[in-house]
Amino acid sequence: MTTADRSRKQAVTRWALRVVAAAGLVVDAVVHLRLAGEYQFAFPEGIGGGTLFQVEALLALVAAGAVIVWGRRPIYWFAFLVAASALVAVVAARYVELPAVGPLPSMYEPLWFFEKSLSAAAEAVAALASLSLLPMSRSRPHRQARAGAHQRKEEVISSNP
Repeated sequence: MTTADRSRKQAVTRWALRVVAAAGLVVDAVVHLRLAGEYQFAFPEGIGGGTLFQVEALLALVAAGAVIVWGRRPIYWFAFLVAASALVAVVAARYVELPAVGPLPSMYEPLWFFEKSLSAAAEAVAALASLSLLPMSRSRPHRQARAGAHQRKEEVISSNP
């Protein structure tokens, strides 16, 4: 396999993972937006569960858009953190009876239903896809190396009479 073939294959893999991560985040956001009203009525005082769901949905949509549009290492970290934190929250809400803290309601709900399961699955897929993108993305040092090579070239040229 030539370098060009390998590079093309990696680019296709990166795009596929970006689409998978974004799709998982969009599914997560849609589920949270659909359930926000019900959870707001369940916890009307304080911030309310619906408000938390709306904030999570907004973060997921921003992360999904950023993964598709920019697709850089910090974006992949952001997408991973959004998806993984939502997954931890839904699993904790199912298995751990956390009390209300200040204006934040107790979100304990000891059951699984379709939307909750769909959201958890989408969050897990998005988190894994985002995490898989991290080692495939280059950090910025290649620009610094190129700038350093350009500077050395200028030094060589200026040192020759």
